Amino acid sequence: MQSFGNLYLAFRNIIDREEGQDLVEYALVVALIAFGAITGMGYLATGLNTAFSTIASTLTTTV
Repeated sequence: MQSFGNLYLAFRNIIDREEGQDLVEYALVVALIAFGAITGMGYLATGLNTAFSTIASTLTTTV
């Protein structure tokens, strides 16, 4: 009967450990930041492309 108690305590100790959860949470935060940065860079690239196209067409018609 004592071995079942020790087995239960060992199993409970494994379940209650939370070290791995921190790593998963950090990985999710990094993935979210990366997704936001990629999305933001796409919008920034589109805006810059539009701005430079406008400048180029204005210079072409003026010169």
